Amino acid sequence: MVVFQEDLCKGCSLCVDACPKHILQISMTRINKKGHHPAECIDQEKCISCAFCATMCPDCVITVER
Repeated sequence: MVVFQEDLCKGCSLCVDACPKHILQISMTRINKKGHHPAECIDQEKCISCAFCATMCPDCVITVER
């Protein structure tokens, strides 16, 4: 399971590129408190908890849980 601190996400999409299951995307419908479109998981069921997304995040806003 992937959990984002959405208000701290700057929408850089590094996590999107790192996900081997292609289940992350930048939200085009929401804007966070910083004025950015945050990343989001579109299918938690397919998450394999590899934590590649969390490793790539320069702001450490992603937590991966099993």
